[in-house]
Amino acid sequence: MRERRSSAREAERAYRTREFDSFVAGAAGRLLHAATLLTAETRSHNPYAQALLTASLAHTYAVWGRLRGEDPYELTRSDLAARFARTAWRHHGGRGVLAALHPRERLVVVLRLYEGVAEEQLAALLGLPEARVRAVCARAVAALGAAARREAARPVPVRREPAA
Repeated sequence: MRERRSSAREAERAYRTREFDSFVAGAAGRLLHAATLLTAETRSHNPYAQALLTASLAHTYAVWGRLRGEDPYELTRSDLAARFARTAWRHHGGRGVLAALHPRERLVVVLRLYEGVAEEQLAALLGLPEARVRAVCARAVAALGAAARREAARPVPVRREPAA
């Protein structure tokens, strides 16, 4: 009797692992890109983004068996955003246009514009009023526009090839 229960648990665990692996195969790329945008790292060098995503996926795997009709992508994205918000103090700077934004502004812009999260959901996730989320998003978009204009106005260095 014990052996049957044990093999049934093993089969359930294997099924759960295969299901989770399929989810990760489909969602990890987009989630890593979102995490990279949040941390303002480059695609080729993004250790903080990878660490955030790994921790969020570990959390999702831990609760995978208890998901009842919940969207695992939304759960993982919410956990990723919460982890970023708790560690945002270390994500000042970075590279690219998004680095010009404060981490909270980056969080709002990435979730709102890249991930398409509704203002109501974002407000609930961050514990802010909707009007505040709207204001942070508007300020961040304006700052991104100014940063993009500055970037476009910078002269491009010209490489000169040595004469042959």
